[in-house]
Amino acid sequence: MKEYMNFKIGEAAGALYHRLEEGECSLNQIKNYLSSNGFDSQIALMAVGWLAREDKIVLNRGSNRWSVLLNE
Repeated sequence: MKEYMNFKIGEAAGALYHRLEEGECSLNQIKNYLSSNGFDSQIALMAVGWLAREDKIVLNRGSNRWSVLLNE
């Protein structure tokens, strides 16, 4: 089960990375995008964590929302 979860999270992180190549997203947009690609909201948030841990993204907190963009 552990290997399967790591695979799913990595797969979602890859899909998210490619989406972020198009531009910045809010966390809600990320959850909706990944949901439309077969990933649930928990996996979506884990994918954000995966990319953050790899220093691939920047997280910004606005007044009442988080935004995510690629680290350049």
